Amino acid sequence: MPAQSKAQQKAAGAALSAKRGDTKKSDLKGASKDMVESMTEKQLEELAETKREKLPNKKKS
Repeated sequence: MPAQSKAQQKAAGAALSAKRGDTKKSDLKGASKDMVESMTEKQLEELAETKREKLPNKKKS
């Protein structure tokens, strides 16, 4: 499942870092805080590895 926006990709990267123990979970904000608890490491990897070149900054509603 690829990320749908640059913001989502960035949040997934932050959540993945916390899940692996590289950063503190308490340092997370917003969507990344929810992602770390609700998603597996594999799911976060898939979102975080999405190429950012053609993604919009934010997902349109």
